[in-house]
Amino acid sequence: MSTLKLEDVNAYYGNSHILYDIDLEVEQNEVVALLGRNGAGKTTTLRSITGTVPRREGRIEFRGESIVDDSVDQISNKRVKLVPEERRIFPTLTVQENLMLARDSCKGAEPRPIEEMYEIFPILDDLRENNGRNLSGGEQQMLSVARALVQNPDLLLLDEPTEGLAPVIVDDLEEILEEIVSEDVTVLITEQNVEFALDLSERAYIIESGENAWEGTIDELQQRDDLLEKYLSVGGESTTFPPALTRPRRCI
Repeated sequence: MSTLKLEDVNAYYGNSHILYDIDLEVEQNEVVALLGRNGAGKTTTLRSITGTVPRREGRIEFRGESIVDDSVDQISNKRVKLVPEERRIFPTLTVQENLMLARDSCKGAEPRPIEEMYEIFPILDDLRENNGRNLSGGEQQMLSVARALVQNPDLLLLDEPTEGLAPVIVDDLEEILEEIVSEDVTVLITEQNVEFALDLSERAYIIESGENAWEGTIDELQQRDDLLEKYLSVGGESTTFPPALTRPRRCI
């Protein structure tokens, strides 16, 4: 049974029709990338899963049960956690207080120890008493992921985790996420940094203008320069993956 399954999902903001009959499936302990250009509908897909889109239609199943009519809190309590692109942390609270608040609001599962978060994100260990607003973009992103992780998610949704980060921070974040996804957690990730997403994932979906455009394995996608050019090129430059730069796939 799939952990997550979307069938014929449509989503709307007011009178604007954003998603058109989206199909998507994520198996337990699998890491799947959702790819596409800016405005393709990636974030709206994640928000449809978490129930924060004002209007959605179709079928969304989590562990075989429909959640399309569930509230945001009900979905969250089923251990579906979103790390948004906006890095929603509490700027006037310390790193420690941010983690404590996330831990104390955890429902549906036993939270993970805060000290474990500092082991996973050692950079945060030195910043325990720093307010969120005083952290760099990379530190805020790590805190945002740690806040979701401390709630012991069954399904982790990552929305553009490398957006606005310096390359050296992206490398650090990728190393940490590789450790996280090797654990018993299912992940759906959206990314503009295609190579970053594919390094972490086993399968990928591409959406274009709110519609499914392609799905397949990472190995298949890396051999399809035509797809990279058509759907994932930025500013006229396509993303390619020379064999020497391609990392081994994660094993399950």
